[in-house]
Amino acid sequence: SLKSKVPLYDLVNIQLKGYDYPVLESFQKSVHHIAKNMDIDVEECWATPAKHEQIKVFKPKSEVVGAQYELKTYERTVQIANASSLQLSILLQAVEAAIPAGVTVNVVPHEEEHEEIRYVPDHELIKLKQELDHMGGPRRK
Repeated sequence: SLKSKVPLYDLVNIQLKGYDYPVLESFQKSVHHIAKNMDIDVEECWATPAKHEQIKVFKPKSEVVGAQYELKTYERTVQIANASSLQLSILLQAVEAAIPAGVTVNVVPHEEEHEEIRYVPDHELIKLKQELDHMGGPRRK
């Protein structure tokens, strides 16, 4: 097989974060489209559960809450594979030029924790598994 003279990156995650859901979804679609048009392998795209934060603004020199806001932070990830350093550089320049207001981009090598964070834990299932372990574990056939 022919080996590329230019080193290829393994899995790279392009993480997009923002407060405006439609803008973030549209930008994720654009990043995916740009990568596909550059013949970069897009392994998969996924959404991470939204993070809810409460912001309280206090009245001057008091502990009285003047205003309260709830912010939702949305995150999308576009995972690419086997991109050359040249392709990745051009892709990131195109992404940087198109970043909408309020969206942040973080590019990192893929790690297992990125895979795990995308799933919402099923607390009931976890509790049932713990009960099963306390009873001696599953039966062996």
